[in-house]
Amino acid sequence: MFHHLNITVPVAEDPKWNSKPAWKLPGWAEPIIVATILFGAMFMTRRRNFRIFDTRASLASPLDHYHSNSSSSRLVPYESDSDSDYDHVSTSKFAPKLRKCCGFIIELPNTSRFRNNIHSRILQRFPFLNEMLYWIINYAFYRMTAIASQALFASSGIWNVAQEHGIAVLEAEEYGFLSFLFPIHERQVQQWFMHGHQDALTVLNKAYALIHIPGTVGFICWYYYVAPSFETFAIARRTLTLTNFCAFITFIVYPCMPPRLLPAAYGFLDTVRHDDAQSVWMSGKYVNTLAAMPSMHFGYAFCIGMTIIYHSGVFRRTLERGEYRKTPLAKLFYLALGIGYPAFILTTIVATANHYFMDALLAVGFVFLSFFCNKIFYVFIPLEDLFLYLIRADKPIPSTGDRFHKRGGRI
Repeated sequence: MFHHLNITVPVAEDPKWNSKPAWKLPGWAEPIIVATILFGAMFMTRRRNFRIFDTRASLASPLDHYHSNSSSSRLVPYESDSDSDYDHVSTSKFAPKLRKCCGFIIELPNTSRFRNNIHSRILQRFPFLNEMLYWIINYAFYRMTAIASQALFASSGIWNVAQEHGIAVLEAEEYGFLSFLFPIHERQVQQWFMHGHQDALTVLNKAYALIHIPGTVGFICWYYYVAPSFETFAIARRTLTLTNFCAFITFIVYPCMPPRLLPAAYGFLDTVRHDDAQSVWMSGKYVNTLAAMPSMHFGYAFCIGMTIIYHSGVFRRTLERGEYRKTPLAKLFYLALGIGYPAFILTTIVATANHYFMDALLAVGFVFLSFFCNKIFYVFIPLEDLFLYLIRADKPIPSTGDRFHKRGGRI
């Protein structure tokens, strides 16, 4: 045994990399997979009783249509919660909307006057397009974290700072007051796979590269389609979005080097690169390689897992309007998936030396914080109203739950 910067690392001869190389997708395959999922969801969630070029039949009358202005259908539930009392409804055809924001009442233009514009009608036909737009904005914010963090730590050198933070995480796990939460260390997990289970590690390498983005996008698409109401879907989506922004702020102010990039003395191997299994989404100059803390791989997986468990109905006595109680076999399936998916992702991020256990713990904390504070996005409702007015578009009515209620589907 030897001590290196207070971290105890057992001396062991690292085995040679003997696994079969991971199957490498061509660079264009991953974007095609994600695009297929997104546009497939756009088609599946289309409003079937609405025609883009048939302007003779409007989706709703002006007085009925004011509901589409009662909240942000992309950042908050379509059915207004706290701000519906402030919407102005009168006999005026396009009466201004009154919004409550930060304790003030703001008068904003009514976008329903634009409901017959071609881009408004496209959005009404394919309301999932708005979900796609907001996740593109999310991804753009992530891309900016590396630039912002480098600018913040330009004087001290971001690489050195991130390495110090990575070592500090290992020290906290081994000697900190929360060390009892980490009876197993990351190196032990990777070494178990390295000694006799390298083929399994190759699978995890590919899973780390391919599951994160397509899996999360697939979940958003699936839940938009199967959720019994848009409000239920919006809670999950707002929680994911706020978790994102909590992580983005942490990436900027606390750059953290993943275990795989630490000096070789710490005993970690960059198995993903050894297998040449990197994702196209995680490469390029704008990717933040020093963003280990927290793990958004696990943050997403945990949020998805909790949503699936909620969807199973195992721990619920009441059902939403139009929702059918699932069979015992379906409940068991969703429960196993809700527990198994986060557990698999946790094993993946640690075995591939991309994250520390503490990264996952902080991600869980952010998910809970985001769940309880997800309505903070209501403050963006006036901005969305103004944006829609500037582009002369009316916000679409979400289609989540439509077919579920009309057909009595059981999903």
